[in-house]
Amino acid sequence: MSVRKLRRQAMAIFRAALEAADPAAAVKSHLERLHFDDYRHIYLIGAGKAGASMAAAAEAVLGNRITEGLVNVKHGHVAKLRRIELNECGHPVPDRAGVSGAERIARIAAEAGRGDLVLCLISGGASALLPLPVPSIKLAEKQETTRLLLACGADIHEFNAVRKHLSRIKGGQLARLAQPAKVEAFLLSDVIGDDPGVIGSGPTAPDASTFADVSRIIDKYRIHSKLPARVRRWIAKGLKGEIEETPKPGDPIFSRVRNTIIGSNRIALNAAARRARQLGFRPLVLSSEVQGETREIARMHAAIAREVVRSGSPVRPPACIVSGGETTVTLQGKGVGGRNQEFVLAAALDLAGLPDTVVFSAGTDGSDGPTDAAGAIADGSTIRRKPEAASYLRENDSYRYFEALGDLVKTGPTLTNVMDVHLVLIGSRQ
Repeated sequence: MSVRKLRRQAMAIFRAALEAADPAAAVKSHLERLHFDDYRHIYLIGAGKAGASMAAAAEAVLGNRITEGLVNVKHGHVAKLRRIELNECGHPVPDRAGVSGAERIARIAAEAGRGDLVLCLISGGASALLPLPVPSIKLAEKQETTRLLLACGADIHEFNAVRKHLSRIKGGQLARLAQPAKVEAFLLSDVIGDDPGVIGSGPTAPDASTFADVSRIIDKYRIHSKLPARVRRWIAKGLKGEIEETPKPGDPIFSRVRNTIIGSNRIALNAAARRARQLGFRPLVLSSEVQGETREIARMHAAIAREVVRSGSPVRPPACIVSGGETTVTLQGKGVGGRNQEFVLAAALDLAGLPDTVVFSAGTDGSDGPTDAAGAIADGSTIRRKPEAASYLRENDSYRYFEALGDLVKTGPTLTNVMDVHLVLIGSRQ
């Protein structure tokens, strides 16, 4: 089994994962189970990288029954629609277009009354794509806070806890705006554990986090002095009880709200494993909840691959090790890349010289960090081809490393988002 063939098979396995995470099919399937005749008006709102495909599916089912619709999406992640407007916005750092769209989404939710339905479509990226800062905080200050959280290595749960408490729409506050209308929220999960309160910062879900949690997160990463002054003052007021908390579990506003998970990383990984088996591999799904520092997680995967090659444990070759989740990168250099490219670069260093082995990692949204790549691919000969990998890794410059080798994985916008897929393929033992 040649490395070239293993590389093609890795891409085929990833494609199978993407197909299983198709949000359009999931939205259509769930909508067809509901009844809409009793509603006076149907309002469609939402945000996320998969917003275009989710909105297109909703429009195909509901058509002219949609009274008004607006979804915030990432620049370039669009589709042709007739009844629903797509508003292109900045991601991962929010921009003015996102604020404008979020203001309109809040207005649409507030217009809905008893007897109306608010259909809310949320997918990964919604946190950045629904930027509606509290009145005393400006967009630039929200942007700076976002950059600090991205750079310090905060995980998605910590990241969103902070964002919820600087927002007028996140952490259940969109549901508060929509009452007393009925709210049906379809959630495409891009977070560990599929918690509705974390997906997109939970605009229609109860928020268990508090201002005290926000303060602990800021202290943990030692970024208090770097935060904009208005952000620090707002959090301080929240700690004193001078600002209303986000709505918590048990709040009556959620009595007419239903949050439904329609897609997840686990579904994608199971599909990847099925495709691997069809291609002749013995699949081993490690977890759909992988998190932690990217480099360390990559080294763990490489260690498993070496064990498979040398002892046939925990699975005999030809084998396909599959995992998913969302790791974090603590920035140390000034390079360009994303967590998936960094994963592959770190793993490649530990797999150097290993025969018939390929490592692949990509984001299911087609966008890895602030780059045009979904991820990267490498094999046991990658380090021999470009030996200075360690220096690129120190500078967090994985994009330029793989760009020079032609080993970036570029899919373009996939219009879905269920976190990342990591693959290690080991061919037949010689």
